[in-house]
Amino acid sequence: MDHTDHAGHGGGAHPHGGIHPGGHDHTGTGSGGHDGSQGGPHGHGDASWRTAVQATLHCLTGCAIGEVLGMVIGTAAGLHAGATVALSVALAFVFGYALTMRGMLRAGLSLRQALKVALAADTVSIVVMEIIDNTVMVAVPGAMDAGLTTVLFWASLAFSLALAFVVTVPVNRWMIARGRGHAVAHAHHH
Repeated sequence: MDHTDHAGHGGGAHPHGGIHPGGHDHTGTGSGGHDGSQGGPHGHGDASWRTAVQATLHCLTGCAIGEVLGMVIGTAAGLHAGATVALSVALAFVFGYALTMRGMLRAGLSLRQALKVALAADTVSIVVMEIIDNTVMVAVPGAMDAGLTTVLFWASLAFSLALAFVVTVPVNRWMIARGRGHAVAHAHHH
């Protein structure tokens, strides 16, 4: 739906459609519902699966780097499962936020602004991924104690990350549709 037809919504200033300040035309890119369930590909009216998948893949990249690094360090150092999980979670947050902040800094935001955007954009997504990911790793018999050279370790880790992705996509879709999560970061990319 083209929001320029709505009374009182002149030009492209409407946050759910029209032409955004970055020059991106969002007219006619969705049903444009005001319930937050539909809309253009970048705004907070967007609930497209494609956008949610892209946002989740972005988040998963940082999480996976931290998660894999934490699991490798913890396993190689012979740390207890709890310490390995704690290290993995901490590194997942560090790398997840760092990737978002990198893009925000490139977009011209200050370090403080970039951190605020990263916290708003990624926290829920990372929390959901980490809960799923680490629950699977702990639940798979022997996975946390398997060595780095075993198929069990790597297959469990790959499965846990894949499952975390599948579970997090609808969460990100719900948040983006309400102008939260990755919608916050995306607003600064233009």
